[in-house]
Amino acid sequence: MGELEKDLRQLNRWRLILGGYSSGQISFSQGASLENGISCMDLEEALDFLYDREQGEDVRRKGGLEQSHLTAATWITRIRELFPKETVEILERHALDTYGMKELLTDKEVLEKLEPNQELLKTILQLKHLMKGEVLDTARRIVKKVAEEISRKLEQELKRSLLGRIDRNASSSVPSIRNLDIRKTIRRNLKNYDTEQKTLMLEKVYFNQRTMKYSTWRVIIAVDESGSMLDSVIHSAVMAGIFAKMPMLETKLVIFDTQVVDLSAHLEDPVATLMSIQLGGGTYIGGALRYCETLMTNPHRTMVVLVSDLCEGGSTQELLGVSRSIIESGAKLICLTSLDMAANPVYDRNMAQKLADLGAYVGAMTPEALGDFMGKVMNS
Repeated sequence: MGELEKDLRQLNRWRLILGGYSSGQISFSQGASLENGISCMDLEEALDFLYDREQGEDVRRKGGLEQSHLTAATWITRIRELFPKETVEILERHALDTYGMKELLTDKEVLEKLEPNQELLKTILQLKHLMKGEVLDTARRIVKKVAEEISRKLEQELKRSLLGRIDRNASSSVPSIRNLDIRKTIRRNLKNYDTEQKTLMLEKVYFNQRTMKYSTWRVIIAVDESGSMLDSVIHSAVMAGIFAKMPMLETKLVIFDTQVVDLSAHLEDPVATLMSIQLGGGTYIGGALRYCETLMTNPHRTMVVLVSDLCEGGSTQELLGVSRSIIESGAKLICLTSLDMAANPVYDRNMAQKLADLGAYVGAMTPEALGDFMGKVMNS
């Protein structure tokens, strides 16, 4: 590639960075394209459709003799053709979060083209009140797909954490020395004993399956549904569905702001659970824990898992009082400041310390870490 061609491509890239408003000072070279052959004009049209909103303009009302401008539906198709997946997701996030392009979620054709991921799930939960009919049905399918994907990632680790002891009545195909069933291996291979060599020939080696002998525990998960806790709400709802499938756990799920909603009846349907979430409002943690107390039938085999930033909108004395009552009953109170897989915890550290001083377990745990912790509690 000659120096002139390099300079022209560099100039084309600067033009893309600066956008169409720089056209009076910088022009694309003839037939301008990137190394992969994608037209710079096509890239600029796709980018301008979104980022012209920075100037407060409605790009759909532009006039002129040039070709017709993109619609939301054709824009989604175009950016998928022009950009890699990671860039497409960034553009979609900017469209929804920065520029409020709600038409992306209220047009069935457009919604079907969006990349199903947790960020889209969060946006659907925030804007589901705008959806009706076929659009709402499409949104539900997306919620189901994303929830199932999150569940697949979490379920194996959570089950491994909670089913952690050796069950000597079940065999496993996983060859691990710590799971070796030496007695069964010798007994089943005695027919292969070589009397002359005095050697036992092993035709097959047997291993024990790792599981836990259990009696039922009740797990009550209370989730703060304020907007800042959205990632935690999603993970908590999915986790509650996983817990509900485990025979050693009887799971209850409540979400709260200033009111408490019991979603325990919907645990096997993550779509119904997630679509029931109403984000925003105040926070009344004390009232939520009072309700959780009414669900405790055998405190010594009960774990109350509070998922919150601990920023109480009601009486802090009431919150501390009901927390003390739960702990003194013999139940375990676990306060999780975050359940997001990667988020940094942001919470009321003063309240966290007061709850810890009462005997609550307070910390920021990933779902896997919570499973490990619960397994230890149930095993103690």
